[in-house]
Amino acid sequence: MNRFDRITVNPALVNGQPCIRGMRLTVKRVVEAVALYPNRDELFLEYPELDAEDVRQALDFAACNLDDSVIKLEAA
Repeated sequence: MNRFDRITVNPALVNGQPCIRGMRLTVKRVVEAVALYPNRDELFLEYPELDAEDVRQALDFAACNLDDSVIKLEAA
């Protein structure tokens, strides 16, 4: 099994952004939804087309594509 077998890229779909299983649901949107709905039951109610493996792969894909550079933040 491919590590990201549910992540698809199609230049004709949402400007080639990585999506979940060829749907118009981008990895970015899934990551945003996880932040908005930390309760997975609520997440799956809002996005019934997703399942747990879709979410896991979206988070893993996003993490693999983050830069490892240090970002300095100012103290609040």
